[in-house]
Amino acid sequence: MQDRRSFMKSAAMTAATALASGRARGVSLPVLDSEIAWNKAPCRFCGTGCHVQVGVENGRIVAIAGDQLAEVNKGLLCVKGYHVGSILYGEDRLTQPLKRVGDAHVPISWEEAIDIIARRIMLAPERFAMYGSGQWTIPEGFACQKFMKGGLSNNHIDPNARLCMASAVTGFLATYGVDEPAGCYDDLDNCDVLIFWGNNAAEMHPVLFSRVIDRRSRGEVVRLIDLGTRRTRTTEFSDEYLNFVPHTDLAIANGIAHLLIANDAYDKNFVENYCNFRAPTEPQSLFGQPITFEQYKGEIARYTPEYVEEVSGVPADKTRMLADLFANSDLRITSLWCMGMNQHTAGTGINCLVHGIHLLSGHFGRPGDAPTSLTGQPSACGTVREVGTLAHALPGGRLVANNEHRAQCERFWNLPEERINPEPGYHTVKMWERFCTPGAEGGDIDTIWVQVTNPGQTLPNLRKLFDAKEGLDDKFLIVSDVYPTATTRLADLILPSAMWVEKNGVFGNSERRTQQWFKMVDPPAEARDDCWQVIAVARRLMDLGHQGMRDKDGEFIFQMRDGEGEEVRAWEWEHYYDTNVDRALFEEYRPFTRLKHKDLAPYDEYVTKRGMRWPVVEQDDGSWRETRFRFAGFDDPYVDRGKDFQFYHSTTKDDRAQIWFFPYSPPPEVPDEDYPLWLCTGRVLEHWHSGSMTRRVPQLARAVPRGYVELHPQDAAALSIANGEPVVVESRRGSIELPAWIEGRGRPPAGSVFVPFFDETRLINEVTLEAHDPISKQPDYKKCAVRIRKAVGP
Repeated sequence: MQDRRSFMKSAAMTAATALASGRARGVSLPVLDSEIAWNKAPCRFCGTGCHVQVGVENGRIVAIAGDQLAEVNKGLLCVKGYHVGSILYGEDRLTQPLKRVGDAHVPISWEEAIDIIARRIMLAPERFAMYGSGQWTIPEGFACQKFMKGGLSNNHIDPNARLCMASAVTGFLATYGVDEPAGCYDDLDNCDVLIFWGNNAAEMHPVLFSRVIDRRSRGEVVRLIDLGTRRTRTTEFSDEYLNFVPHTDLAIANGIAHLLIANDAYDKNFVENYCNFRAPTEPQSLFGQPITFEQYKGEIARYTPEYVEEVSGVPADKTRMLADLFANSDLRITSLWCMGMNQHTAGTGINCLVHGIHLLSGHFGRPGDAPTSLTGQPSACGTVREVGTLAHALPGGRLVANNEHRAQCERFWNLPEERINPEPGYHTVKMWERFCTPGAEGGDIDTIWVQVTNPGQTLPNLRKLFDAKEGLDDKFLIVSDVYPTATTRLADLILPSAMWVEKNGVFGNSERRTQQWFKMVDPPAEARDDCWQVIAVARRLMDLGHQGMRDKDGEFIFQMRDGEGEEVRAWEWEHYYDTNVDRALFEEYRPFTRLKHKDLAPYDEYVTKRGMRWPVVEQDDGSWRETRFRFAGFDDPYVDRGKDFQFYHSTTKDDRAQIWFFPYSPPPEVPDEDYPLWLCTGRVLEHWHSGSMTRRVPQLARAVPRGYVELHPQDAAALSIANGEPVVVESRRGSIELPAWIEGRGRPPAGSVFVPFFDETRLINEVTLEAHDPISKQPDYKKCAVRIRKAVGP
């Protein structure tokens, strides 16, 4: 049995390293060193929210260490985390604004760049859009929300998180009436059974996975069950691997629920006191329609173990095994999922079904009993889901279509009544579809400003949703980034941005933990903060006469004052750091968080802590208390005294959660005679998302230098393909050439292939499908039909 640290060492493929002027430094708790200044920050990569200690010498990051005072990671990092300091120092950092002139990008001044954006918006504010991500900090996202929805009266703002966790959001909302997990990482320390629903946690969230491996090394019994469509490193550590046909996880979940009821093994007390039952309507929505317990029982009756086996390929006795585990109230069961359930044309449905299994069985609300989604970006929760940088949302869980919610935001922002537009904006797929359609043919988005994301690599069906922009003279693409990317390739204006500890920041991780850090080093040359860029454009718009950039008193909507009450000219770069803009925006945002009981403490409280999990409430002694377990009377301060559980944001207004039925139905595209293989896409341990940062870290680039396609030996033999041989992966939408990897790190079953999406030189999203969930609007990157053939050439 591997212990936690030996697992991390083997998974990371390298010992913990940190670079100091070309020499290695240790990564244990930093020792006193008069030459190096250490400070805390959350890692820049995934949604786990590990804390690092950043060592700075002579204005440059020279060392990284895991933060031993952080509850999330307890001093440990993954291989990406140990190299996070190096992402700032790629040789091709963008350092000055660039404007497209013909086929070239030529340098211009910041003043000209800001003026170009403002004048472009002034031409048609309603045809302007912003596209960001869960890499926006909380203050950045809040500033963009205020700029777009409070200033421009324009709701065309959406994040790339629409592509990765939108179905998790709709699953939580449909079940509990409010977003984000009720449990936390403590569940991993207390569960007896851990089920991975299409989640390769060993590589995608290795620090969290290691907490469970560490428990095993101490002699604790933790049963791991991996449900997946391909064998991964998570499979290697699991007691059970249940391979299922893509998309049939809905049938498996319904099969578990069927057995719980058929065997009279569900938790009657929990269900009778705390749950209702619902089913979808057409068109599908978050609310569906109420059904009785008997109707629910009838709907799931067909999902017998034998029927589930016929549909999914999972043996009937394995479905019975899962049901028996959930029927055992003495066990503590945690379910984890990420993209496997979210990037799914029935993503909302499968999310709801897994929540429903936990509710039906009563495996909810005790430490170790939790259905928990994980996120892939450092602030997908804090910025996208809480600040609400979605086309239909407002800060704090509010909706643009809700009259009272708009009025509340107008009061908080001191805006004139009816400033905020009640019509939701375009979700990601629709936004880029309209942008890539000529204006004369209905393409009513003319300008998109992209920050902290790389849609030219990560959008599905790239030829339709991104590449089609090329040659459209009426379209204008603005990109704020730190490196040249697949997106800057088609940009008309490129803005060099500061990144990570080159600026102040606040993130919110997957367990509701809000984390703060301070700027530690300067950005290179003319690179500047994304938040400043937004404020500067807003001020230029005001100077050009756009009345939306003024509040109802005629003041600039981003007016800030210093401790002496003097206005800070934060729109001027030389004055941006005269005050802590992050602190000002965070304190402005805090009142928004209380409506949905996502209360945040004052900014200064986070300065001294490694984050706190909301709701954070003030105690009688003036201290601030975080909440580990929501809706549970023993820990959640908003549960009425004397109640064991209370779902106080219930969609049915009766303090009950909803147990949903969603039927299994085939996905939009399945393998056929012409395209006989399933394609699944995803990540690898060493690279993060599109690789624009990690591919510039030499150690990570050498570890996995290029993309590849994983093939089963049976499929390879049928096509006479050898390991490493170049092949073409082709769908109805496009094709790319990749080397074949047979019996590699991941092992897909016969009839299925896997391709990671980190390699900018091999864009697998030219092949993928843009079909999306009808409720969350999240595309399905996990299944489409492809064929493989040998590449032709020398």
